[in-house]
Amino acid sequence: MTNSHQNPNTPQTARTRGAAIEQLAAQWLQQHGLTLVTSNHHVKGGELDLVMKDQDTLVFIEVKHRTTTRYGHPLETVTAQKRHRLIRTAKLYIAQHAVLSPCRFDILAITGTPPALEFQWEKAAFDAY
Repeated sequence: MTNSHQNPNTPQTARTRGAAIEQLAAQWLQQHGLTLVTSNHHVKGGELDLVMKDQDTLVFIEVKHRTTTRYGHPLETVTAQKRHRLIRTAKLYIAQHAVLSPCRFDILAITGTPPALEFQWEKAAFDAY
């Protein structure tokens, strides 16, 4: 007998849910003037959720989602260790793509469940220095 219901906490289900949220995040940011360069850029030791352009600025965007803020806001989950990993990954991206434009790090915090999502966009949330 097989179980027809997937456990919502399995890695595959969580990955699928995360990809869907990141796609919604990219669409929301495009509606707010950004242009998508790439998504889910993987390098050894890190991943960039979204890389976008805001006019002449290359923007590395960390997308964080929580269905509720009961156990903390998504912005609170971007720790110093996570920022360090994002900076290191962004530096590799910059070197690989010979980026000469200014760069910044944003966080897009999303709460709720589709279609009732709330977006909070922290531009220049942290620096690489």
